[in-house]
Amino acid sequence: MLKTILSISGKPGLYKLVSQGKNMLIVESLLDGRRSPAYGNDKIVSLGDISMFTNADDVSLRQVLKNMLEKEKGAEVSLDCKKANNEELAAYLEQVLPDFDRDRVHPNDIRKLISWYNILVKSGNTDFEEKEEQPAESAQAE
Repeated sequence: MLKTILSISGKPGLYKLVSQGKNMLIVESLLDGRRSPAYGNDKIVSLGDISMFTNADDVSLRQVLKNMLEKEKGAEVSLDCKKANNEELAAYLEQVLPDFDRDRVHPNDIRKLISWYNILVKSGNTDFEEKEEQPAESAQAE
């Protein structure tokens, strides 16, 4: 599910991939449901490709979001990330990801994580389990 959820630099919120055109993607905002094109020169990142720095190995965003979902029991994060100070943000992330790298994970990264999580919960996109891709069967018989 996270592979089709996109972050587009310069545009607020998250977007769901709807379709692909020749030189663009058609995306739908998870905030208001409006569809718009996203072009190749936009910086587009799939949430499935993001990971968080820890003191050991990096942890996929999927796992961090799953931990947040368990901690919040499926609800939105109650911490107001816009008003919270850096210590409160770090304390929250430590509850979700105790081994996060405090030098490489910045307060703005935590704010973005909380914001993304809240958008995903509001839009009902809370299936953070990793599903195995089914190989496409060959259409030609040999």
